[in-house]
Amino acid sequence: MSAQSNADPAELAKFSDLAHRWWDQDSEFKPLHRINPLRLDWIDGLASVAGKNVLDVGCGGGILSDAMARRGAQVTGIDLASKALKVAQLHALEASTPNVNYREVSAEELAAELPGSFDVVTCMEMLEHVPRPASVVNACSRLVKPGGWVFFSTINRNAKAFLFAILGAEYMLRMLPRGTHEYAKFIRPSELATHCRAADLELIQTRGMEYNPLTQHYWLSSDTAVNYLFATRRL
Repeated sequence: MSAQSNADPAELAKFSDLAHRWWDQDSEFKPLHRINPLRLDWIDGLASVAGKNVLDVGCGGGILSDAMARRGAQVTGIDLASKALKVAQLHALEASTPNVNYREVSAEELAAELPGSFDVVTCMEMLEHVPRPASVVNACSRLVKPGGWVFFSTINRNAKAFLFAILGAEYMLRMLPRGTHEYAKFIRPSELATHCRAADLELIQTRGMEYNPLTQHYWLSSDTAVNYLFATRRL
């Protein structure tokens, strides 16, 4: 099975169809814009991205890539959704974002091309959209230098996550388009931890992300029942 095949055409089409709305902060991507400062500060607080060579896997329209570049990182964003990448490139040009470039390539393919090339690798809100998340985790590990940081964020698989991430976010609050997530593709922290261990990644910190729909406030916590983040280091 090729690395390229670790992508769901329906998932790529879904995000490509919405590509023109990536940088509209009142669009379907509003939650990403709202959580971006939280995840950026968390990543930067642990890995200090300024002056580092950073890879953003599954970068989409470049929301996190752009922010890390503005913190002083040299950023490469990769994705397989062509339209989203074009939007990311256009935004970087319009906003004069320094030190960021984008490529249409899979994590697995880039790991074969540039092993051990990055100080920091991020893979946020992406693992729950691919057929074989363990393959992506392994590729992220191969891409980072020994001792380098790899960050993941995804969604837990349990009744609360189904209620909040699908019924709540997609159907009741309409924060996301219906069909954005598939419950069967959600990943328990224990499963992601297993993938990380198999890829020689040591889990350093786990954080949960919570949301209050009344105040529209997001915050990091110790509750990993729904959205959660992993900080790992390459052994």
